Amino acid sequence: MSRIKIKNFGPIHGGFIENDGWMDVKKVTMLIGDQGSGKSTMAKLVSLFSWMEKSLVSDKISGEQLNVEVFKNLCVQQEIYEYFSEDTILAYEGDVCNFEYDESKKYFKGEIVTERHKNYILPKIQYVSAARNLLTILYSISLQNIIDKAGNIIDMSSNIPFMVRDLNIEYMKAMERLAKKGYALPINDTSVYYQNHNTFVVSKGKRISMSAASSGVQSITPLLIVSSYLSGEVQKDIFEKIQNIDTNLKNRIEQELSKESESLSNKFKQIYSFGKGVLKESDNVSFLEKKLKSFIPSSFINIVEEPEQNLFPSSQQKVLYSLLEHNNAIDSNKLIVTTHSPYIINYLMLAIKALEIEQKAGDNKDIKSKIYEIVPEKALIPLQSVAIYELDEKTGNISCLENTMGLPSNENYLNNELGETNTLFSNLMEIEDLCGE
Repeated sequence: MSRIKIKNFGPIHGGFIENDGWMDVKKVTMLIGDQGSGKSTMAKLVSLFSWMEKSLVSDKISGEQLNVEVFKNLCVQQEIYEYFSEDTILAYEGDVCNFEYDESKKYFKGEIVTERHKNYILPKIQYVSAARNLLTILYSISLQNIIDKAGNIIDMSSNIPFMVRDLNIEYMKAMERLAKKGYALPINDTSVYYQNHNTFVVSKGKRISMSAASSGVQSITPLLIVSSYLSGEVQKDIFEKIQNIDTNLKNRIEQELSKESESLSNKFKQIYSFGKGVLKESDNVSFLEKKLKSFIPSSFINIVEEPEQNLFPSSQQKVLYSLLEHNNAIDSNKLIVTTHSPYIINYLMLAIKALEIEQKAGDNKDIKSKIYEIVPEKALIPLQSVAIYELDEKTGNISCLENTMGLPSNENYLNNELGETNTLFSNLMEIEDLCGE
């Protein structure tokens, strides 16, 4: 399990008020708070440090290459470069790497902790931005150029945020792989199709273009189809994954394997060219598989901004449970979510409670079937695998949502805001009484 410390960075000032500032990043980590409280800031830092850990372990970069300047340049891509202050402190302890940043000392260090290296599972890391609706028009924008008054050509795609462009790469792969015959969305009997470079939606027998679809469909499609695609990719047999790697990675694997053994490198070349059918019983498959897993992702870190975006509460439930199902597919998967929705937190509570009751039910299939009608079996999650952090935009502090009777407390920021409407209505009723008959 990884953990992170953030102090005096953007809207986050004091950081986490417990555990010397360290926050656990668990299998499911929820970040709640008002606009500008730092939810996306924390999510982007987790994404960045996870990517650096992956890059160090897979030898894409070395510890010597990492310094203050490089780290800040990486923060530019994450759109958090402007958040540094003179007393910023950042630290991250991952599954195998440690990182430290101290602005006052102009210090940055990243290193691999050797004794933890053997347990590391290379992840695919995806940041699903709240700006994902842009993907429905990104293809047409990328083909357009505008000429300004001086006659200069302006490339429209250059104005698209880096994280949206990165998401679009996986989105197009997912559409190509999963939507040719239709990808079913869990709302309103709706399916998405990608045919002849056109994306369209079929809902209740009626076909419309994606750009004309509801904002909810435009938001849910890239979120779920990319999550489904990447979750499926990392679950594939490692020898099957080899068939889809690019030439650069193929060459790098060959070079690294040749350092161990020329025969090992040759075996990899054969699998790449002819498939795993060339393997023989006498081959040391487990050793080769272990080596290949250090180059090819076998887990999925899914970082999602506002899954509730433009969705009715019941649709939010279906989206959350789909994300939980993908997350539960592999033990080492992680789901990090920023949200403004009290429904998301409450539906998560149902998934936790449902598992608790399932365990009490033992072998009683009737009780279990009733549980699964409320929460799908594959979406159940244990309380100890969940962390919910509340970020305060006024103080810049972060606190951990307490647990009550085995569930996240109802006394949280979002539920309190929801309950505030009842208080305000009562106040109006009292004012009405002052008006007389």
